[in-house]
Amino acid sequence: MKFEKIQAPKGVREYLPPESQSFEWVREQLIAPAKNAGYQLMELPVFEDTNLFSRGVGESTDVVSKEMYTFEDRGGRSITLRPEGTAGVMRAVIEQNLDRGQLPVKVWYSGQFFRAERPQAGRYRQFYQVGIEAIGTEDAALDAEVIAIADRGFKNLGLKNYRLEITSLGDAQSRAAHRVDLLSYIATLDLDEATAARAQINPLRLFDDKRPDMQAAMAKAPLLLDYLSPESASNFAAVQKYLTAMGIAFVINSRMVRGLDYYTGTTFEFVHPDLGAQSGIGGGGRYDGLMETLGGQSLSGIGFGLGVDRALLAAIAESTVPSQEFTSDLFIIPLGEGAKEQTLVIAANLRNVGIQTEIAFGDRALKGAMKAADKSGARFVIVLGEAELSAGAVDLKRMSDGVITSVKIDQLQEELQRALSL
Repeated sequence: MKFEKIQAPKGVREYLPPESQSFEWVREQLIAPAKNAGYQLMELPVFEDTNLFSRGVGESTDVVSKEMYTFEDRGGRSITLRPEGTAGVMRAVIEQNLDRGQLPVKVWYSGQFFRAERPQAGRYRQFYQVGIEAIGTEDAALDAEVIAIADRGFKNLGLKNYRLEITSLGDAQSRAAHRVDLLSYIATLDLDEATAARAQINPLRLFDDKRPDMQAAMAKAPLLLDYLSPESASNFAAVQKYLTAMGIAFVINSRMVRGLDYYTGTTFEFVHPDLGAQSGIGGGGRYDGLMETLGGQSLSGIGFGLGVDRALLAAIAESTVPSQEFTSDLFIIPLGEGAKEQTLVIAANLRNVGIQTEIAFGDRALKGAMKAADKSGARFVIVLGEAELSAGAVDLKRMSDGVITSVKIDQLQEELQRALSL
């Protein structure tokens, strides 16, 4: 009986060796600045109660209305694969009473997220993000720190061609004043029923409409930046001052909305023009009312999500991805059963001290095993047979230039540590 091949679902990006090494490098570089700033890991479920996202993210967003993977579990509960990270973090903070301790709560996370979008370069139905959240403190300096952490992550990748765009979505007072005039303007437009309904829920969503006719219609719409309250304007000015002091370049984008309804105050996005239409590589902002919306205290928060997939594409575009010349330190070729046993012991001891060691399995002939060693990407190779065991020494071959050094087996660890440190 012949079975049909099973393929990966459409819109899923897989990372396989050797490319997975580049993916891992990007992820670690993006995470590192958060760790250096005192943010701690929060590991969360990939699925949540659907209400978490419909309430937290916003019914008017494309994410909730069109893109979520929602299903009913065996208990009849509506469950959704997480389309973003902030709502889940906030749910956990409230549920575990983290907001009752020292503030701000500072956490980072990474993992898969899911949106039923049209697959295209840099935009997948399963995508990977690194994110941070700082919850419980309203301070323009904290806003600047969060942006600086994201900026440092992209600098860690060697990126230079990206652009940081910032704006302020103001406080409740600012948005209320702007909403009156914006709705009056929108009332003059000839909108289809669905767009008009979305505008009533959140008129800012129309700024984010990618249809050319809607972009043209909104070209003269009143801008929220012109309605900022004195407090919001002062806060936004302070954020700009701090970014400038840190040497972080930015441009003000007065039409930025982003795709989630919970954003307030400072909002930002990193854009990389080399990626074409899907140019965003990360972004975030402040969300002052989210905790209360989800049943918690009235505490502020700010965070970001950085796209690992897109950041990798940006690094490839700028040729900053490091070459993966070596994947291990030592490749051992055992010849014979006795040698195989000793090889396992030697490899275990070397691995215990941090020396990456591979073994040629499958009782290959020496010629075939040497080919495998050459393809493995190991820095050094040894052959361990009866002759070597009897002599208590092996020939340590450096694969970069073929230089061979005779080394006593009981001194192999020290010799490798010395050679690898050079």
